[in-house]
Amino acid sequence: MTAVLAGCGVTGDSGDVTLRLVAADYGDSSANSSKKYWDALVKAYEKDHPGVTVEVTVHSWNDVDREVREMVDAGEAPDMAQIGAYADYAADDLLYKAGDVLSIPVQADFVPQLADAGEVRGVQYGMPFAASTRLLFYNKTLFDKAGITPPTTWAELAENAEALKEEGVKYPYALPLGPEEAQAETMQWLLSGGGGYTATATGYSLDSPENVQTFTWLKNELVGKDLTGPVEPGKLNRADAFAAFAAGQAGMLNGHPSLMKMAEKKGVKFGMVPMPGVDGPGKVSMGVADWMTAFRQNGHAEQIKEFLNFVYSEENVLAFSREYDLLPVTNSASQVMSAASEDADLQPFLEELPVSELYPVGRTSWATVSAEIKKRIGSAVTAGGSPSGVLGQLQATATTAESGSAG
Repeated sequence: MTAVLAGCGVTGDSGDVTLRLVAADYGDSSANSSKKYWDALVKAYEKDHPGVTVEVTVHSWNDVDREVREMVDAGEAPDMAQIGAYADYAADDLLYKAGDVLSIPVQADFVPQLADAGEVRGVQYGMPFAASTRLLFYNKTLFDKAGITPPTTWAELAENAEALKEEGVKYPYALPLGPEEAQAETMQWLLSGGGGYTATATGYSLDSPENVQTFTWLKNELVGKDLTGPVEPGKLNRADAFAAFAAGQAGMLNGHPSLMKMAEKKGVKFGMVPMPGVDGPGKVSMGVADWMTAFRQNGHAEQIKEFLNFVYSEENVLAFSREYDLLPVTNSASQVMSAASEDADLQPFLEELPVSELYPVGRTSWATVSAEIKKRIGSAVTAGGSPSGVLGQLQATATTAESGSAG
């Protein structure tokens, strides 16, 4: 991938090292592919580090986790992988601890919520690489036409959806509980209802009274009153919901920063507010992070450490975050963004990050639980669906998966 090879001023037997990194693509076209970001970063790094070559392979998000898993299973783990999960590899003792491959100042610079989410039993293995939070987007033009203002409570959200429906809006509130990313929409609603996926450090709480109440409300007050659009929530994917919003067909939906660009490109005037809760704006937002991992198989801890300290420099974290409309994972870069006028549009998302909750990614059971949520949660809000029944089934699955992973 990188044409720069070691040799500048290095003696023949100096033990040149090649580091292999597998990374995910955050771009939406070849013009802004993550390959360009990594090529530029690696070129700058190799210039000052003769003797070290960094080979980067970039895969789409549809493939990257599987590609890394196949490499690991074949006994050919990369030195580093920038992917969506880390817990399975940590449980199998395949990863370096973050403290082994980062300097103390760099590790201490991570946003606390993100660093905590990277821990397994109090030890950090997952190094946050990119982050985002969610806000409620609303179409200003449609709201003005319906004579309504942004909601702060569930009741107001339902009233707004009713008013939008009367104006003929196709998706008054777009509720994507389809298989693409149902676990995100579900978690955002559970948090706004005072619940969530986990109530304790070790167990899941999917069928808690708060969660059952939340999905009962969704079923009765939104879906049952035909306020979520022509596609049933269990079949509506996030990408389609975003496309509907960008096309001016959705009044409200939960979105992350990339939706701003989509909507702006199509000329949609939108506003953003914190997710409404039962009695007022939700107190906790949903945060999402992607992870950098460092595999132990090939050694190279010192070289990995030098490279990752460079990757996580303020300048590089800012460059990546700005290129892809993501939130920086370090305090230093967050402070710069908070004060910079060029980053003003990300400010509302930055403000949500310190009060956000992330998926329980430190649990090896989470992959199983997340897959089951994607598969089943949409049926909880159908006409004949039972919120308590579906959440109870998911809780049983989660308990089994958790006890299996603990063993």
